[in-house]
Amino acid sequence: MEIIRNGTQGSKQGPVEWFTGNVRIDPLFAKKEATKAAGALVTFEPGARTAWHTHPAGQTLIVQSGLGWIQREGGPVEEILPGDVIWFEPGEKHWHGASPNNAMSHIAIHEEINGEVVNWLEKVSDGEYFG
Repeated sequence: MEIIRNGTQGSKQGPVEWFTGNVRIDPLFAKKEATKAAGALVTFEPGARTAWHTHPAGQTLIVQSGLGWIQREGGPVEEILPGDVIWFEPGEKHWHGASPNNAMSHIAIHEEINGEVVNWLEKVSDGEYFG
């Protein structure tokens, strides 16, 4: 058994190459030798969002607080709320983040395939974000 105590893993600022706006990443659990999954609590300030990206094994988001927006390529921008669980298929191009006027936090869980967990693409333009 392992207990990872709250406050023992430092928060990190989301890299500007991957995010627009202010984003904080709080690690929750890392991949272990016998597992493939890792998870983090990601907090987006109003208007902040990821760049477009894909995951080779898909991604699960569990919204914890606030009001967020998500979009998969070719689909509409959709609202997400606390308690919502979102699954993006392997290779599905998407982005997620806060709405323009509200922060949003979610737990992000992804698995590794052949050493890869995410493929970062272009940033989401304001035109795409606001639809």
